[in-house]
Amino acid sequence: MNVLHLNQSDLAGGGAAIAGYRLHQGLLAAGIDSNLLVGTATIDHSRINRIPRQPFLEDKLYRLTSRLGLNYLNVVSSFGIPNYPSYQAADILNFHNLHTGYFNYLAIPVLTKPKPAVYTLHDMWSFTGHCAYSYDCDRWQTGCGSCPYPSVYPEILRDNTALEWKLKNWLYQRSDLTIVALSQWLTDRVQQSMLNRFPIHTIPNGIDTQAYQPLDPQQCRAVLGLPAGKRVLLFGAQKLKDTRKGGDLLVKALQCLPDSLKQEIVLLTLGESGAEIADMVGMPTLDLGYVNSDRLKSIAYSAADLFVFPTRADNVPLVLQESMACGTPMVSFKVGGVPDLVRPGVTGYLATPENTTDFCDGIVQLLEDHALRAQMSHHCREIALREYPLELQAQRYIELYQQILAKG
Repeated sequence: MNVLHLNQSDLAGGGAAIAGYRLHQGLLAAGIDSNLLVGTATIDHSRINRIPRQPFLEDKLYRLTSRLGLNYLNVVSSFGIPNYPSYQAADILNFHNLHTGYFNYLAIPVLTKPKPAVYTLHDMWSFTGHCAYSYDCDRWQTGCGSCPYPSVYPEILRDNTALEWKLKNWLYQRSDLTIVALSQWLTDRVQQSMLNRFPIHTIPNGIDTQAYQPLDPQQCRAVLGLPAGKRVLLFGAQKLKDTRKGGDLLVKALQCLPDSLKQEIVLLTLGESGAEIADMVGMPTLDLGYVNSDRLKSIAYSAADLFVFPTRADNVPLVLQESMACGTPMVSFKVGGVPDLVRPGVTGYLATPENTTDFCDGIVQLLEDHALRAQMSHHCREIALREYPLELQAQRYIELYQQILAKG
């Protein structure tokens, strides 16, 4: 079986890229002929190819389509994908993130006419009029238009969300897709969307539980140069100042901590601009910056007492899954697919969305109850091994691919 994944990148560019690459690796380990066709390639490998672009023409078209608020329709190179050897050799396609500027979604019917495709949804963009997350807006169920959040990623300069919604609905009528959602939350929304015309499956992301496993906390703290005897909170996001990831909410929550406890804490950050958060909360900080090394990330998770993740909107964040696999309990908000991973009293604390006092209370409760934290750590690792190993995810996809191909 030959599978071709279309994604924004091999590894660069956020959670969807990393998740797609991990699935690719899991399929290879299971003996499947898996290949990547991506917008940005950072790894030099025969199985990873970058989609050639037509920059002059596409830049000219972008000036028009962006002003109209119709993202990505300028990317005419997508219609040439059937000419690529990796596409021609594939038995089945697997779409991932299609909305980072490298792909024109109007090409989906062209690509799926001769070959069936699985569409793995990493967010809501596939069935909205422009946004990756709709927050409290449910207009995607009825046709969008009058968008309340035009500046939400992917930003639009003009509200043509009703037209984009209709374009997506039109192309799905002409496409051969099977939908995979990563969480029950997203599955529920897909069932209420224009994509409910297709078969829908829930397959969570897998993780390499050997690469991400509990390490000795004291040794990890020594490796990172963290002071002995301190409590360590870890916060990670690709961009710490991203409003969706809730850096501002974390600042408010940490400012609410009792002064006596705050003096015992060191804040460890993964991502960009961590030092700025530290200045606002007045506590010692070690900013590791952007880290793509699995080993270094495992060291960071293992060094932490808690992983804090104040997200406003998310599907199933990879950082929570990584923290779980390393046995580090988590504090987050009850939004999106987060409850699939952060299970109250089992793997962490779920606070009421936007309630920074509740988030602060969760930090205090878990930091002060060593026995509970130790129990949660055990549960985190146990659940990661049972429900989220990469081998299980790969096997579920293989079975799905086989079912689709068997239908002819």
